Amino acid sequence: MTPANQTDLLGALLKEVSRSFYLTLRVLPEAIRPQISLAYLLARASDTIADTEVVSRQSRLELLAEMREVGSNLPVGATFLSRLGPAFGSRQECRSYGEATLLQRLDDCFSLLRQLDHGDQTLIRQLLHTIISGQIFDLERFPGNALTADELDRYTYMVAGCVGEFWTKMCQAHLPGMAALKVEEGICFGKGLQLVNILRDMPKDLRIGRCYLPVSEPQVLLDAKNFTTVEHIYRQWLDTAAEHLDAGWRYTLTIPADMKRLRLACVWPIWIGLKTIARLRRANPLDPTQRVKVSRAEVYWIMLESALLAGNDAALDEVYQRLRAATSSARL
Repeated sequence: MTPANQTDLLGALLKEVSRSFYLTLRVLPEAIRPQISLAYLLARASDTIADTEVVSRQSRLELLAEMREVGSNLPVGATFLSRLGPAFGSRQECRSYGEATLLQRLDDCFSLLRQLDHGDQTLIRQLLHTIISGQIFDLERFPGNALTADELDRYTYMVAGCVGEFWTKMCQAHLPGMAALKVEEGICFGKGLQLVNILRDMPKDLRIGRCYLPVSEPQVLLDAKNFTTVEHIYRQWLDTAAEHLDAGWRYTLTIPADMKRLRLACVWPIWIGLKTIARLRRANPLDPTQRVKVSRAEVYWIMLESALLAGNDAALDEVYQRLRAATSSARL
């Protein structure tokens, strides 16, 4: 792959498909930015395959299983790419032009992967295998009964906790002073962010037959008036999400103060996650008309405030503790 093609892949296309997470990717230190950005593109491609409902569920399962094998056994097989093209041959099959372009350039993504050193290739292949396994689990498990607590914990690891694990190992491989980072805290960090997404997106997920919250009668949750029947369970999982983010915060403050770019890449999703949890406690999270979201203006304020405080542990922690307190005190 030419340098120009690589720049386009990890620049314009990455920005097109990563939306708000692009800000986090762009602030990463240069030593790990290409690897983590490429891993994101590959995971986003598999997510597009998993979620594009105009393609049959069976075809998506087969393509995901084949992509998992491709990721584990480079180089890319022509059979996989030849099947992917017809199945997702038009932009209408995907949610956006960027996603369609990403699938069309998947061979380029795998080509770039082959150019990385062996250690980085191994970490990305392991990550992709785990994420696709989680996506296959999701497609096979739903529609159906709600997840159990153990299934939910396992699922959050497969689609997000493993990212924290990968992120930690990549930092330790390429950045100085990262030996003190704890893989388990990185895993909890990822699981916490995924739980926030699950708890925020319940109305949408319920309407497509997915109930990740461990409840006995998921169908009754389609009526927002029934929230009181599961409120205690919902709040317990909000607490779990916040506790996972506590681990993520310990992880963030372990990063040396002079590694400001890496710190910011961790601070932003944690602070946004805490703000989201606080709002979920004040809302009826089953009401599809109440979309809980941190505004773009608030995100920019978080970015500015954290950038000013990035090298000051005490000042960062003061903001964190204020946001964390709001997750406990907010009530309906």
